[in-house]
Amino acid sequence: MNRTRSAVGPKPPSRHRPVRWALAVLLLASAGCGRGIGEQSGDALARDTAAVEAKQLNTELGHRNRARDAGSIAAAEIVQDPKDAASGGGTTVRREALAWSGRTAGDERATVDVRFVVTVPERPPVSIGGASNSAGEATRCYRYEFELYRYTTYKEIDCPSGPAPSPPTAAPVPRVPEDGQKRLTAVLRTATPETLASAVRAAFPQDWITVDTTARDGALVAAVGVPAERDCLLLVRTPAGKIESPGYDRIWLEPGEIGCRTALYLAPPR
Repeated sequence: MNRTRSAVGPKPPSRHRPVRWALAVLLLASAGCGRGIGEQSGDALARDTAAVEAKQLNTELGHRNRARDAGSIAAAEIVQDPKDAASGGGTTVRREALAWSGRTAGDERATVDVRFVVTVPERPPVSIGGASNSAGEATRCYRYEFELYRYTTYKEIDCPSGPAPSPPTAAPVPRVPEDGQKRLTAVLRTATPETLASAVRAAFPQDWITVDTTARDGALVAAVGVPAERDCLLLVRTPAGKIESPGYDRIWLEPGEIGCRTALYLAPPR
């Protein structure tokens, strides 16, 4: 029996393939004339970076548990050392304090306006079709608000024109003097139960320092501190004449707790 060759032969190449390929090349070429595939606007990236930095600063400023004026907050926690402006990948973030007012004391509120100036370099794609961005920059401003025993809040504001003012300086923070332990030790060595209170106050005459003393069962106890700063020096002269510095949980210095008093030693919480 004669076999007949099938009339259906191999499918010839599509005459449309060259056209489709040419069209694909044309589309890729036209995309390359403007922003490349996967390329992001540098200005948009800089704006996003400024927003992230503003949020991060708000987190770092956190809960306020010390009385401070706005200038001190700005100087100690916001004003940036110029060498810290550089970040990874060539991006720079400059942070400037623009205005500050008020303080965190009682029901008062402090505000600090901050400007973020961000520049990002051009980044070419590391692979075909990979992510990249053009060079760009952005400036965004935010107002941070502070209240005692509250978390910091912030919101975006319009940026003023012109350069930032000279950076603020922080007001001195009241502390027990650096030689406080030496002073108190000297007082306890010579004091009597009758002279203890006046002798300790004479050694620490500053009006921001509190003094609490007690004589009990042959021991002399003295607590010297700055309550607003949770700064406290507690020493005891035992009946044997030894000067000791008893330990205590610093949580007891917080508002509503014992505070810097001789009870830290004589009647600590159980």
